[in-house]
Amino acid sequence: MSYILLSIENGIATITLNRPDKLNSFNREMALLLQQILDDCASDQSIRCIVLTGAGKGFCAGQDLAEVVDPNGPGMQKILSEHYNPIIERIRNLQKPVVAAVNGVAAGAGANLAFACDIVVCISTASFIQAFSKIGLIPDSGGTYTLPRLIGFQRASALMMLGDKIGADEALKMGMLYKVFEESIFLEETKKIATTLAQMPTKALAYIKEALNASSTNNITQQLALEDHLQQKAAATNDFKEGVEAFLAKRAPVYKGN
Repeated sequence: MSYILLSIENGIATITLNRPDKLNSFNREMALLLQQILDDCASDQSIRCIVLTGAGKGFCAGQDLAEVVDPNGPGMQKILSEHYNPIIERIRNLQKPVVAAVNGVAAGAGANLAFACDIVVCISTASFIQAFSKIGLIPDSGGTYTLPRLIGFQRASALMMLGDKIGADEALKMGMLYKVFEESIFLEETKKIATTLAQMPTKALAYIKEALNASSTNNITQQLALEDHLQQKAAATNDFKEGVEAFLAKRAPVYKGN
């Protein structure tokens, strides 16, 4: 059985974490395979949007702790430097939108994996928990970077220290995610979002992502300069030309992602 499933349809790559009996918690094989699949999605020009979700009742319960305490296992240092850190960096640097479709519990590294994605949607029964402090650890997988920027320092600090479980509606109110859907329409609504993204100007979306990545550390002058640079690149694309022509002709644009 493969720990990661991949399907590609209409420009959308759906990546499914596939250890449902372990709530899709990561082991080394699964983490390395996810990195390879993300690389494949990055290089495949037919793919214009990625959806990341989980098999079964959970999205991802984080790290499989049995591997952490295994004396023959990779050890904590390798788990971070060779598993999670490369995954988070790949998602943030991937020049295509990544949608996290959270279909159940997202705990620990699983929650922070979702927060690293460009758009997060979840099922109404989903929950999010920074479970690290309850076993004497700190949040990893970029959580101390992404979560304060999503919900503010005070809330992030409290959730990380107390380890509270947050339901879907509360997570939405806090700003952790984009939308919550009932189970009956979750897959359909997620597909609508992914389809829209896959039909949009892919390079422009990549430049938006690049600008947002830089906005956390740039001052206003640096950010304005970056916007200028990226806008010139966007204006040189075929999709920009198509967008303007379609607007003037009062027709729907047909973007090809170049």
